[in-house]
Amino acid sequence: MINILIKFVKKLLHFNNAVKINVLGNGTQLHCKVEKRNINSIIKIGDRCLINGRLVTENANSSIIIKNNVFIGGKTILDCLSLIEVNDNVLISYECIIADHDSHSISSIKRQEDLNRFKDNKMNWPDVNTKPVVIKKNAWIGTRSIILKGVTIGEGSIVAAGSVVTTNVPNYTLVAGNPAIVKKRLN
Repeated sequence: MINILIKFVKKLLHFNNAVKINVLGNGTQLHCKVEKRNINSIIKIGDRCLINGRLVTENANSSIIIKNNVFIGGKTILDCLSLIEVNDNVLISYECIIADHDSHSISSIKRQEDLNRFKDNKMNWPDVNTKPVVIKKNAWIGTRSIILKGVTIGEGSIVAAGSVVTTNVPNYTLVAGNPAIVKKRLN
């Protein structure tokens, strides 16, 4: 009986989120939360994906592009102001944070009214630094990793669990730590 209930809830989640997605590929399952804070933002998801985390677009210029055969684990957050792109065959584990922006201005004066702006859904995004995040094909992002703005994760690379990635990761490389550093080259 509980299995039937779980399947029903997953189908309900999928249906509720599918209407918010601009392009949804065949065989993709959405067991997640989609927060389009501006209806003009773009979310495109390819074929055969399983999305368990949360997808957030902040404004009309936000684009989350997820290609084919991608897994995004539970409690993972993709928080997009400009562009987050996840290419084919990427595995993103549980409780990761991927953000293409700083969330707030670096100026304390400009941050003073952010709480009220958030409450009114009127955040002043031009004051916030943003740079795209790209995760290339066949990469694996370990549990509770954080990927910050402007980072490209190279093809076939691995980000070890708990890492904080602040700079680009070369293709076929294992990185780990806070900040993440190259530990070894992969075949």
